[in-house]
Amino acid sequence: MVRTFVAIDLPEEIREQARESRATLAGFGGRLAIVDPANLHITVKFLGEVEPEEIGAIIEALRAVRAEPFEVTIGCAVCNPPRRSRVVWCDVTDAGESAALARQVDALLEPLGFPRERRPFRPHVTLARVKEFHPSLPGQVQCMPREPLGRFRVDSIKLKKSTLTPRGAIYEDLAEAAF
Repeated sequence: MVRTFVAIDLPEEIREQARESRATLAGFGGRLAIVDPANLHITVKFLGEVEPEEIGAIIEALRAVRAEPFEVTIGCAVCNPPRRSRVVWCDVTDAGESAALARQVDALLEPLGFPRERRPFRPHVTLARVKEFHPSLPGQVQCMPREPLGRFRVDSIKLKKSTLTPRGAIYEDLAEAAF
């Protein structure tokens, strides 16, 4: 079985900005699993464990995506809900294109046995997962720089393989579908 997901990769400039946040997050109370900046992305759809022989059909479905390139802004760090945060993340804003892309990916993958998402798509970039909450975390996150991490043009999605290890996930690109 291959653990997979569909994602929008972030450009190196934004990952570099996130590296600065990493040092700040490491000094917070509680225990955080901080995402390696090289792994930062916007998840379009998590597929989970799939059979290796299914990968080809998934790639073909993703290559059928029809979209125009669009701009997204990666915002500043936030954590919700503040009383018992589980994730520190950056909001992603656009004119609705990423949600339309997620709906299209859902529709293309549904015939392959991947159910449509029930919750509305909310694009974000996960910076850290909270393993042990500390009440000071929301206030500390609010003290981080409030400027967006950056803006970039989205012109493709990727099918990624995720291998879980004790030191965190290792991602590998399986295919890219440009639009």
